[in-house]
Amino acid sequence: MKVSIIGIGSVGSAVATAVQNTGLARDMVLFDRDAMRARAAAEDLGHAASFCWDINIRAASHYRDIRGSDVVIIAAGANQKPGETRTDLLHKNVAVIRDIIPHVMANVNAATVKLIIVTNPLDVMVMLAQKLSGLPAGRVIGTGTMLDSARLRTILARGLGASTQSINAYVLGEHGDSSVINWTSATVGAIGLDDFCRQTKNPITAATRRTIEYRVRNAAYEIIQGRGATWDGIGAAVADCLTCIARDEHRILTVSTVTGTGRTAVALSMPAIVGADGVSAVLTPKMSAAETKALAQSARIIRTNFDAIGK
Repeated sequence: MKVSIIGIGSVGSAVATAVQNTGLARDMVLFDRDAMRARAAAEDLGHAASFCWDINIRAASHYRDIRGSDVVIIAAGANQKPGETRTDLLHKNVAVIRDIIPHVMANVNAATVKLIIVTNPLDVMVMLAQKLSGLPAGRVIGTGTMLDSARLRTILARGLGASTQSINAYVLGEHGDSSVINWTSATVGAIGLDDFCRQTKNPITAATRRTIEYRVRNAAYEIIQGRGATWDGIGAAVADCLTCIARDEHRILTVSTVTGTGRTAVALSMPAIVGADGVSAVLTPKMSAAETKALAQSARIIRTNFDAIGK
């Protein structure tokens, strides 16, 4: 598999490391407008690769070098700074995506390529990339709420004394402040979350749920405040999505893809089946009336932001 990563800043570099560690890419291109940064990243990661996987890692500052890519990962753009929301990046990164996508599409096979979008605000960028690329919606995939869902599972696992691998709990909607925790469908193993809590005498009260929701939505802000940026979590999310594609796993991930048509089209995260052809199905989990209402509001926010960027 040939994988190209566009944008080799802190996030793109973390993505490259995570992808390299999967062992699934045999050819990886690190593209950045800063040729020196791309070369340095390729050299550094190439040295690291000698300890694990046999992979050809090349730097690029010309789009022709991504030809033959099976997957192109877009990680370019401005990152969140302390005090900024993802939406604050909207107009900065719209210009970035508008510049990148035509160049990418001129150098890949549109019949087979998959795009993985990392750039924030994620859902709007997915909509824009899908529109500009002309690719089927299922082959333009945003990492969506994969990381948000991982944060939720981690918090629940710590509180419940269970492995994160046994917890199925999803964050839906926007990868942002209007995200929605799908408490109704959450399970531990095959047991509903509420039933598990009753059986283990470890209740999650309404107040605890509100605290968890706050922690999930604000995790990125806290990490940015202390570290300057988030990168390891998103790198792992991209690698997991790539693994589903490379191995045709048909695993369910909360990725962001465009659903609907015309003025009703919107990209937001729902449980989706991901395999070699990208997203093959988007699923609707059981939700409470409050969760359904909150998800609709999240979709309206994403669509409003997309409409604000103009044609």
